[in-house]
Order: sequence, then C-alpha cells, then structure tokens
Amino acid sequence: MKQVSFVHQGVKSTQRILTYLTVSTAVKRVGFGLLLTLLSGCQEPEKTQSTESLKPSLKHYSERDIRDEVFYFVLPDRFSNGDPSNDQGDPEQPESYGGYDPTSPGHYHGGDLLGLTQRLDYLKEMGVTAIWLTPVLRNLAVQGDSSGYHGYWPIDFTSIDPHLGSNEALKTLIDEAHQRNMKVFFDIITNHTADVIKYRECHLPDAPKFSTDMQLCEYRDRAMTKAGQGYTPYLIEGTETLKHPSWLNDPRYYHNQGDSTWTGENSVYGDFMGLDDIDTDNPEVVKGMIQIFNNIIKEFKPDGFRVDTVKHVNIEFWQQFTPAIMAFAQQQGITNFFVFGEVYSGDPKELSYYTTTGKMPSVLDFAFQYKVKDALIYGKGTDQLSELFAQDKLYLDEDSHAGLLMNFISNHDVGRFAFTLKQQLPQASEANLLRRVQLANAMMFLLRGVPVIYYGDEQGFTGDGGDRGAREDMMMSKTPQYNDNDLLGTDATTADNNFDEQHPLYQSFKYYAQIYRQFKALRLGDQEVIIDSSTPGIFLVKRSYDGQSLWVAINTAESSQSLSLDSVSQSLAPIVNNSRLQRQSEKTWILEPLSFAIFQ
Repeated sequence: MKQVSFVHQGVKSTQRILTYLTVSTAVKRVGFGLLLTLLSGCQEPEKTQSTESLKPSLKHYSERDIRDEVFYFVLPDRFSNGDPSNDQGDPEQPESYGGYDPTSPGHYHGGDLLGLTQRLDYLKEMGVTAIWLTPVLRNLAVQGDSSGYHGYWPIDFTSIDPHLGSNEALKTLIDEAHQRNMKVFFDIITNHTADVIKYRECHLPDAPKFSTDMQLCEYRDRAMTKAGQGYTPYLIEGTETLKHPSWLNDPRYYHNQGDSTWTGENSVYGDFMGLDDIDTDNPEVVKGMIQIFNNIIKEFKPDGFRVDTVKHVNIEFWQQFTPAIMAFAQQQGITNFFVFGEVYSGDPKELSYYTTTGKMPSVLDFAFQYKVKDALIYGKGTDQLSELFAQDKLYLDEDSHAGLLMNFISNHDVGRFAFTLKQQLPQASEANLLRRVQLANAMMFLLRGVPVIYYGDEQGFTGDGGDRGAREDMMMSKTPQYNDNDLLGTDATTADNNFDEQHPLYQSFKYYAQIYRQFKALRLGDQEVIIDSSTPGIFLVKRSYDGQSLWVAINTAESSQSLSLDSVSQSLAPIVNNSRLQRQSEKTWILEPLSFAIFQ
C-alpha cells in the first residue's frame, strides 16, 4: 500500500458526528435490518439506534443545494403504465401515433407520466429526492424499425409526447413531486431533432431513409460544403410543418452534411444516426433554442435540466445557452435551478472542458463509473481511483468543482453495472455479485459527487448490454429478451411487477441515502485520498467539512484486509454495524471483503 494525498474543492460544514458503518451482502428478498452502534471511543457500545433514526430533516426542495440530492434516472415509458388509453399515442397527430409493441425492446411499452406519479411514494421511501426523466417532449413515433419511446427524437418542443400523457400530466407529476419535497429534472436536447430532412444525393427513392445501424449518407466536411460539394436537403411531401416551433422546419437552420461517425469534425457537424443536426453556430438558432427552453421553464417550472449530447455541439453554444437559461430560471423564482450535461467520455480533461470553458455547472462523471468497474469488476487496484481523483482540480473554476459531478454506475447507454459484472465473473456466486453491486452503489454515495441511481438497479436488473438491452420494464414486461434475465437478489423476473420495497438492493439504496443525508461531510466535504493499493484492497479517503472529518474505508478485495491508521494523527473511533470490523490494535482494524467503513 502507498499513501497519497489530494484535496478537491468543497465547502465547509458545522455538523460533528462520530460514525462508522459497514455494509455486507443481504440474502434474497430480505432487507438489511442494520443496526448502528454508537461508540464514545474505542470501548463497548453505549447505545444502539436503527436506521429509522438516520432521517434528519430535509430542506425544502427550492432551497436545496444539488449536493443534497439523491437522483433517480428513469425512462417513463418503461416504468409504470397509469393510463393504457395512451399506449399508441394520439391518432389526431399521426406522426406521433403508433410504435407500441411491448414485446419489442425498441418500441413503446406503455409507461407514462401518470404511472410515474402513482409511484412517487415508492421512490421517496427509498430516499430519492430528485427524479431525472428521459426526454418527454413529443417525438416522431416511428423511424425505421423502432420507435421514439426513449424521447430522443423530438419534433415538438412545446408539448408532451402523447404516449406519455399531456402537458397537464407533466405539471401534475411535478406538483405531486414537489408536495413530497422531491425535485424533477428534464432531459433536454439541443443538438438534433428527429430525422425529417433528407438529402437528394443519398436518400434515393428505393433506398432506406433512416437507420440506427449504418451510415446512409457519408459525411461531407465543411470545406467540401463551402466549395459547393455538400448535400441538397429536401422535405418529403407532408413533412414540411412537422416541427414546432415552426422555424425548426427550415433546412437552413441545420448543418446538412451527412452522418456522423463521432470522430473529428463530424462529431459536431454530422447527423447523429441520421437525426437532423441543428446548426448551433447560427446566432438565430442560439436565440431560438434559448427561447424554446425558457418557455419550458416558464410553463412547467422544472428544477433543472440534464443536457443530452453535449460534446456534439460547438462549445460557443454552451457558453451562451447555459448561463441564459439559468438566469431565466432565477427570474422565474427557481433559485437553485441546476444544469448538468452528458459528455460521453472517460477522460476528465474532456469532461472538465465543458464545466470550465463550456460554462456548464456539472457533467455526468463517466470517468467515475469506468474506475468503479476497474476496481470491482476488472480486478484492478484502488490506485485507479486515486488517479481519477488526482484530476479533480481540472474541474475547479468560479462556478464549478468536482464535488458537483454526477456519480453513476449504470445508465441507459453504457448498460447496467450488474451486466458487465456477470459477463466478467461468470463463475461468481450470487452472494459475491450482490456484494460487489452493493459496494459499487455505496461508492456513489460515499465518494465525492452526487449519486444517481439508474431505475431498476434497486430491483436487481441485470440487462442484456447497453442501449435497448438496459431499458427493461419495471411494470410487468412482455419482452422475452428481458424476461429471461436472471435478476440479482430476487426470484422475480422482469415479467413480474418489480416494485418490491423489501428487495435487498432497494433496502441498501435506502440505507445509503439515509447515511448520505445524515452526514454533511459526505455531501459537501473536501476529499483527500489517504491510502490506496496497486491491487484490490483498501481505499481510504478523508472527507472534511467545517471542522468535521470522516474517514471512509473501502475494501475492494475478496479477502479481509488490514486497515492501518498509523498515518492518521488522531485516534479514530467507529460506529460498528453487526461487528463487521475487527480491531487488531489501537490503530489497526480488519475490514471484511467487499465492504466499507466510516470512522471519525
């Protein structure tokens, strides 16, 4: 083991708490029943309290810092069906009608905003304080061989997709969430719309018009386009007025350069899988997009935005767009409106470019989820985590820092942590897999950043890979591809209703959320790496806030590890859970495999 040190930007705290916690695996369908034993020093416990006592008051949603939130990321179409009458969308809007096939992973399954509203108490009980929805604006229902169930094919930036409900249904969801002191975040898109614009040179009469699998129109770069060798855009008869607001129907507000391969120049100027790439270099477009999302803020009063495909838009756009919409939200009385972006990259240099130069307060920390996988799936040392956190200084500027990053281990694109785990460790026992998943989730809460739970992870969903493979139904699924999966921690399948509040992973998320809420140093504190290892083993960090210091110890190894605190000048006292921590000497402890502990 070696000792390293790095501090990232944080803020101070007044709370002083004596704490130690360890978490081990739970059996199927059984909650933790965890007890916390408070110690006055290193002697025997003086009193015991249950996790129910770890519920300090939560500030009003309008007053909360983003670091006070526990996020839940959900695809409404795959969550709960509150109104089967809207499963096909609206027949009065044929472009947004159809695409419903619950047996197919690439079509609408019937979940909607009403269904999500009806399940808010399920989320609140788990400790969720903020819900992030995939895009809910009206989509082109069908393109090629799939549908817009995910929300990323918008054609109308003024109304809700009828498969999900109505504008009023969204307002009701937000009102109901706010009544429960929960926030609602929208997923928004400025990079593209649905694929409506075609090119005469490659979208030939008998050729495919849209594909998610192949490049239909080879990219033509800016030099070629400027020299008159670009594409000739046109609109198929009947599609001339599909988009709202109306200016979005004009091809001159798009790049029209062919399909992106996500490399070099075409990463910004190419059509993302054929989707119409908006010309965000155009000052009129910048003004128009700001107006679109200001109108959404004014009408629905969301608590913030997650922004899609950030690195596929020119940086100058973000420098104008993000400050403008945040200022407008402030004018509307949403004082803690927050924006975070999707920059699909594991490189902190690229991620931080958008939080500093790009003026975006935060991004999803893809680098974090890669390093957690390295530590708990690929058998790499905890020094991989140290290397990540040593780059936290890259995020520091006048309005952002690494403590604002959004931590996650699963999502709708990269897939589920449990899927990769099972693929890499096919011989591992279910108990071992469950412990690894629990520890990965704990790391989301205990290490710097804001935790983001991916829907279904709390029910042991394992998925079939990325994209469609990780977008299972929480409600009773009719999709064979999902229903043959072996879920963790339960005998249920996705063919069942999966809203089991006794599921061990639901219980562990609930527990982590309570701890996260209890200790300000975990939410707001600086982070300093104290101990790491070149092999699976101990990772020790110090979290400090306003005079309170906590030491978080994580054991990523499959064997018990000796934790030496000789480098810590103070004598640390723990709060012990189920005697999972054994003491060897005044400053040496034995930490169980795949577990964590917190000391003060």
